[in-house]
Amino acid sequence: MPLIRLVLPLLFFLSCCVQAQAGELLAMSTLTTDTIVPTTLTSARNITLELIPEAAPDSSDLWTRIRAGYAMPELNSPLIAHHEQWYGNRQEYMTRMTERARRYLHYITEEVERRGMPTEIALLPMIESAFNPGAYSNSSASGIWQFIPSTGRHFGLQQNWWYDGRRDVVSATNGALDYLQKLHNQFGDWSLALAAYNCGEGAIDRAQKRNRSKGLSTDYLSLKLPDETRNYVPKLMAIKNIVAHPEVYGLTLQPISNQPYFAAVSTEKQMDVKMFAQLADISEEEFVALNPAHTRPVILQDHNDLILLPIDKVDTFLTNLERNDKPLLSWQSYQPKMGERFDQLAPRFGMTVAKLKSVNGLSPRSDRSSGQTLLVPLQDAGTDNELEAFNMHLLPTAESQRAIQHTVRKGETLASVARRYHVKPTSLREWNGNLKNIKVGQTLTILPAKHHAHHYAKSHAKRYAKHGVKRLARN
Repeated sequence: MPLIRLVLPLLFFLSCCVQAQAGELLAMSTLTTDTIVPTTLTSARNITLELIPEAAPDSSDLWTRIRAGYAMPELNSPLIAHHEQWYGNRQEYMTRMTERARRYLHYITEEVERRGMPTEIALLPMIESAFNPGAYSNSSASGIWQFIPSTGRHFGLQQNWWYDGRRDVVSATNGALDYLQKLHNQFGDWSLALAAYNCGEGAIDRAQKRNRSKGLSTDYLSLKLPDETRNYVPKLMAIKNIVAHPEVYGLTLQPISNQPYFAAVSTEKQMDVKMFAQLADISEEEFVALNPAHTRPVILQDHNDLILLPIDKVDTFLTNLERNDKPLLSWQSYQPKMGERFDQLAPRFGMTVAKLKSVNGLSPRSDRSSGQTLLVPLQDAGTDNELEAFNMHLLPTAESQRAIQHTVRKGETLASVARRYHVKPTSLREWNGNLKNIKVGQTLTILPAKHHAHHYAKSHAKRYAKHGVKRLARN
């Protein structure tokens, strides 16, 4: 059976078609092995799929392939030995990290090679996130490539209540590699490109200008940089050396097969995360690890949106979906009354208050509704329910949980509350369901200052560079 390869990016997909009772799957015609011209399809995420004949499987170790593609010059820094020692003393940590990496590393390596980049770049998520797709930093960076919101949006990574593209394995990988290529073109050196990825190209440009004014060299090791950035490339070099010769450091690397781990399916139907997992015969943990961008228990499909599954489970999913006669959805939208108490609302839907807050990205400190539409269990599981795309303007769960909850007092107005927290009234409206007026007793959500849009403006660039926060600098 031929596979489907992502042209931008490279992704493997099943080339069979199934018309399911529960939803329409992506239908493609099967190619014979002597077919020359590929068939292409553009998905909802601007990813082009290409049908190609199935090549002979290569079961060799992926680590060997990565070592063969090393192309970055050696770096003469004592910090490398420091980080080699740190990783070398943590076999358990390395084992957990490589176990997570096995899901994503083949795809990342394929894409790095396709772009002609050094394969060391494929190891970068080890120092960014330890290949944890749910990683979230104090600087609001998210996903295995640790995009902050503004840089993610610049590279086309959608972020809303249902979906955070910074966690999407395919989209974020391509966004990160696009950014790194841009930085390499700008600075002409991979060490400088990596440093700029960490603290922003504006910070690197300013550091080089300072050195030029003093007649000093402008290479990576000669620049005065934040501590995090000064350690950033040495960390990658340490990981590179460990992957090259793990035995030298007393470590054992878990083998990773040099074959695709995941494939993609597409359906326009809404479906529970647990239903996707059940039909594919995998755990919910495995499903979420491959599809971490979907932040709710329901996946709200948009036409040909892609869902990743282990490549050996795609046939199982398609067969079970075709035979399935159970409801695909067990959640519905609910519009609470303004000020409705969560401890009274949750039991009506058989939920704990903690579960209600977790599913809806509400602050643990909040106790009343601010009028925001909520996701709750479907009481009649047999009902054909289509969720509306509500709350699409809101920020992802991790950011919402850091919000401040303000209870409106007598005499307060939207403008006065906005002034109190130094935010714009328009932002306050957006964070609270585009409300027009407020009432006494109503709970308002206010995001901390570091989440405000103006936080990433040019006037704050110097402060961000100082703290080593990754962002797309505007020079």
